[in-house]
Amino acid sequence: MKVTKKTARIAGVLYFIVVITGIFSLMYVPGQLIVWEDPAATVGNIRSSEWLFRLGAVSSLVCYTAFLLLPLVLYQLFREVDKTHASMMVVFVVVSVPISFVSILFQFNVLSLLSEADYLSVLDAEQLQAQVMLALQYHSNGLLVSQVFWALWLFPFGYLVYRSGYLPKILGVFLMIGCCGYLVDFLAYSIYPPYGNTNISTILTLPATIGELTICLWLLIRGIKDRPPMATAAIDYLRH
Repeated sequence: MKVTKKTARIAGVLYFIVVITGIFSLMYVPGQLIVWEDPAATVGNIRSSEWLFRLGAVSSLVCYTAFLLLPLVLYQLFREVDKTHASMMVVFVVVSVPISFVSILFQFNVLSLLSEADYLSVLDAEQLQAQVMLALQYHSNGLLVSQVFWALWLFPFGYLVYRSGYLPKILGVFLMIGCCGYLVDFLAYSIYPPYGNTNISTILTLPATIGELTICLWLLIRGIKDRPPMATAAIDYLRH
C-alpha cells in the first residue's frame, strides 16, 4: 500500500482525539472532582457535578477507542520501514486497551454507589465514601497497569519515526526516551508510594509528552514528507 498524506492526516485526527479526550478524562475531570485525602469532599464533588463525572467516563471510552484505531493506521504508514516494529507497536496498544476499558467499569461503579438505590441503605455515609474511594483507586490502579503498555508502544513507534524519513528524527528520539521515562515512572509509583507526592513524574514523562503532542500536530497539519526517490527505489528493490 502506498503511503499517502491522507493516511497520515487520518492518523493525526485519531491522535488528536486521543490527546484531547485523554487530557479531559485523565487530568481535568479528576483534578476538578477527586480529593484523595478527603472522601467526603470527593463524594460531594461527584454528586454536585455528576454530569462532569459521566462525561469523563464517556470521554475515556472515546479516547481508548481512538487509541485502538490509531496504531492500525500508523501501521499502514510504517510497515514498509520495518514490519516487525510496526507489528510490535500495534500489539502493545491492543493489549493496553482492554485493561483501560476494564478500569472504566469502576467509574460506573462509583455512579452506582451514589445512585441512592434502596439496597445501599445498609451503608452509612462513611462506608459509602470508603466504597467510592476504593472504586476510584481500582480505576487508578487499572490505568497504572495500562501505563506499562502506553510506554512500550512508544519505543517501536519512535524507532519507526526515526528510521522512516517521513517525520523529523528528533521526534522519534523523544518518543524512545519517553518510553523509558514512563517505565521508570511506573516502577517508582509501584515500588515507592510516596513518589506520588513529588513532581518527578512530570519530569520523567516530559519527553513522551513533547514527542506525542508534536507528532500529533505534525501529522494533523503537515502530514508526512515524501520519501526521497532513491530510498523508495531501494525499498522496492529489497522487497523484490
